[in-house]
Amino acid sequence: MVGKIVVSLVSLVLLVGVIIGVVVVVHQNGDHKEDKNTKVQMKKVHEFCQAADFKDACAKSLEGVAKNESATIKDYLMAAFQNTVEEVKKGMEEARKTSVNKETDPYNHMAVDDCKQFLQFAIEELEDSLALVGETDIESLHEYTYDLLNWIGTVYSYQSICLDQLTTPEYKSVMEKGLTNATQLTNNAINIIAKMSEVLKSFNIQIPEGLLDSTNSSPHRRLLELNKIDQDGYPTWFPAADRKLLGKPSKKKGKGGAAPGGGAPLPPIGSGPITPHAVVAKDGSGKFKTVQDAIRAYPPNHQGRYIVYIKAGVYEEQVLIDKNQPNVFMYGDGAGKSIITCDKNVKLMKLSTTGCATVGVNSDGFLAKGITFRNTAGPAGEQAVALRISGDMAAVFDCSMEAFQDTLYYQTGRQFYRNCVISGTIDFIFGSGSCVIQNSEIILRRPKSKNCVTADGKELADKISGVVIQNCKIVADKEYYPDRLKLENYLARPWKKFSTNVFLENEIGDLIRPEGFMIWDNAKFHETCFMYEYGNRGPGAATNARNKVFKNYKVLSPQEATKYTVGTFLNANEWLPGTSAPYYVGLGGK
Repeated sequence: MVGKIVVSLVSLVLLVGVIIGVVVVVHQNGDHKEDKNTKVQMKKVHEFCQAADFKDACAKSLEGVAKNESATIKDYLMAAFQNTVEEVKKGMEEARKTSVNKETDPYNHMAVDDCKQFLQFAIEELEDSLALVGETDIESLHEYTYDLLNWIGTVYSYQSICLDQLTTPEYKSVMEKGLTNATQLTNNAINIIAKMSEVLKSFNIQIPEGLLDSTNSSPHRRLLELNKIDQDGYPTWFPAADRKLLGKPSKKKGKGGAAPGGGAPLPPIGSGPITPHAVVAKDGSGKFKTVQDAIRAYPPNHQGRYIVYIKAGVYEEQVLIDKNQPNVFMYGDGAGKSIITCDKNVKLMKLSTTGCATVGVNSDGFLAKGITFRNTAGPAGEQAVALRISGDMAAVFDCSMEAFQDTLYYQTGRQFYRNCVISGTIDFIFGSGSCVIQNSEIILRRPKSKNCVTADGKELADKISGVVIQNCKIVADKEYYPDRLKLENYLARPWKKFSTNVFLENEIGDLIRPEGFMIWDNAKFHETCFMYEYGNRGPGAATNARNKVFKNYKVLSPQEATKYTVGTFLNANEWLPGTSAPYYVGLGGK
């Protein structure tokens, strides 16, 4: 009996040992499987974040999705955008908590208010991007790299503008700290989107051979409602009345094999069948006596164009078009006849650069024709903007912009200017958007010390933005002409690290110094910026003595120059045909 008990105990011990061994093996195998899955997921995170400048921030933002074994590239993109939205919202909360006394510090009071507004715009742009990614099949994501780059680039610009305008360390440091994570994640998003093809391939998603990404000449575009073009070349939201007003686009080819050009010019005012939504007249013959009153009358949830006719006269006022007022079309009786003017400025009135614009546009789809935008602050006011546009798909033609420093502010988004006259002194064409000025007259006025035509603010290498001056005349005004050679006049200087300033096929007067470009004081942006020329003519166009400190200066080949033409740089054929602005998409047009 005792023997049986001993044998039973031994058997029990052996059984327990076997069970423990099995449990240990199973546990170890489970750990091994879990470790393997973790390694696979971390590899995905690593590959996704490989293109990012701030890799640690990128990996941290993906901690949640990395735990999901079945996560796709779409899940990673969604997480990246969602985390960026959350960080911008945190920055927004910091801005809301920041209070500045308007009476004692009017400049920073306005600058902080600008921050609040721009960060709200940034959140909206990010949410649009998030929605686009969410609604798009994984295999089709590569088709939208240009759109996403355009949107996220605008988000980064909003953050940058917010910080740039704050001058007091007390407020600037708070906002910089609050936006650190947001700017890093936005930067990362731009890096990743710019290299979308490589990212997709790393997740074993095959894309069609030869597909052009955002850095090439013909990126695909999203086809959201605002961008859809019908068989006649108009956006699908264009009402029939607008079609009558704007005329049918020309189907002729431009020079050099260019794609179809823009629409026919507007008919003379009063001869067309259209009735504007609002008529502005100083003499009381219209419904409104001020332009701003006409803009305030923009109907809630209005669909299509909101057309404002501004009769001849001088309108002394500041005009602001809100973000929720898209597709405003303002036209006048001609530049020099219908004039909107004020003297708002930074130096004397302590306003922000954003807040001093005579006309400020925050909405998409803005059009203007036959109007003068003027700021009369003069050199003493320093920054004093005539026209500021912070919106996508803007077209301005047959207009004039008159000021001294900072005349035209292409703040964000794609903008096109044609048959315009733009005059000023230092950095008088500047911004962070994507701007092309074609077939216009660029006039330098008498400066306090030096003149500079453009100062682009591209902050990141992968961001789509820059300024292109094409087939324009660059000359001195009549009063400055006798002394034009006594002071220094330059084509451009770099406002930001990757400032991109391109001069194509222009007639450049003798007032432009042989060096062509000037450095930005107390910065090394000349080592990283891009100053390009192609096919310029005239006494100021010689390139042999251009400033050698600009390491990336280059005279472009025709193939390289094509990257900066309207058709490629702005994707013109997808939205300009519906604006009635004349244009040509390539090189050598008229």
